[in-house]
Amino acid sequence: MSITLAIIIANALASFYGWSNTSVIDKWVFNSYKIYHKREYWRLLTSGFIHSNMSHLLFNMLSLYFFGAYVESYFTLVFGSLLGGVFYVGLYVIGVVCSDIYSLIKYKDYHNFNSLGASGAVSAVVYASILLSPLNKIYIFFIPIGIPGFIYGFLYLIYCSYLGKQNNDNVNHFAHFGGAIIGIVFTICIYPSALPLFFEQISHWL
Repeated sequence: MSITLAIIIANALASFYGWSNTSVIDKWVFNSYKIYHKREYWRLLTSGFIHSNMSHLLFNMLSLYFFGAYVESYFTLVFGSLLGGVFYVGLYVIGVVCSDIYSLIKYKDYHNFNSLGASGAVSAVVYASILLSPLNKIYIFFIPIGIPGFIYGFLYLIYCSYLGKQNNDNVNHFAHFGGAIIGIVFTICIYPSALPLFFEQISHWL
């Protein structure tokens, strides 16, 4: 079984468990006040495996399936199956935990600021994929024309930044933005050649 598939199963099981027992959601959800003031640090991790509903779960897991499989294969090719797997799990877990750090600091005194879902980690995986293969096309909502990954990635960061500042749609866009940065930085740290290769691929396209 691939690591990507194992992560998808873990997300599905955790989400179904939470839907069957709302007290689990209450204990696992990201709550900035409880994490910062009551030191319930486990929420940084557990919140990344539960989802609000089936559509939320499906969207995140489909994204993870397509982009994660590629990153997992790339890491395995470069680092070998063992170390590549370790790095891939590290990317995902760090994406889960650290994508909400900005929200934790910004909303630390807000009792009712809650967030859940794997979006931050998935964003980290997606942007690792974009860094590794910036010319791969990304398709949006069944639009038949694909957008090169590096263009999509740039536009999506602007989109997340704008909507995060608006803060009026109950979506933690800062987690998406934070996950993207983590995916890029983490990949460069473990594989420094990724950055010059990124620009080299773009230069051939221009």
